[in-house]
Amino acid sequence: MGFTIGGIREIRSGSRRRGRSSECTAVAEFTGLWGWDVAPGARTAAGTCSCGRADCPAPGAHPLDFAPVVPAGATLDEVTQAWGEFPGAAVMLPVGRAFDIIEVAEPAGRRALVRLERMGLPVGPVAATPDGRAHFFVAPGAAAELPELLYRMGWDDAALDLHGLGPGTCITAPPSDRAGLGPVHWLRSPALDSATKPPAARLLLGTLAYVAHRSRA
Repeated sequence: MGFTIGGIREIRSGSRRRGRSSECTAVAEFTGLWGWDVAPGARTAAGTCSCGRADCPAPGAHPLDFAPVVPAGATLDEVTQAWGEFPGAAVMLPVGRAFDIIEVAEPAGRRALVRLERMGLPVGPVAATPDGRAHFFVAPGAAAELPELLYRMGWDDAALDLHGLGPGTCITAPPSDRAGLGPVHWLRSPALDSATKPPAARLLLGTLAYVAHRSRA
């Protein structure tokens, strides 16, 4: 994709010069540097979702149905124009095109991340949500392959708190608030060597399953 560290600096310095919001800066990095689609998402206050539905099943934790996705490759100027149509929107990432997600409890995710880095295994971005979940970014297709991978590794009959998120789902991205509970933050920030080409799930899954299993003991 030809992204450079200089490109990251330019996005961030451009935001400071022009008074761009932190959300616009984050979205421009996601689209222009990492090649991710971004969806404007709902916010919530006192349990009321900004989507306007009184019976919203996920207040402040879903894309706005009426807001178009900002596509991968969008520039800072394009992002600023698009996001200006939906001021205050949460930053959400559609799953399934550039990456899938393996989700575990945050304490297990933190321990697994330490193990994976010590072993020198490739690790992509990892985010933590305010409701205590950790999201490991992995190569697309992981969610569909997860049951078979777990079976091959001998974890098929274990009641693991480990789930795959694939096409049709969205996650809230840093620095946005999720469901009125607080901001999402990075446990491991995106980097050029992993965000544009996240690791295969099989490289991480053994460690994630083991730590998730131990966390139940």
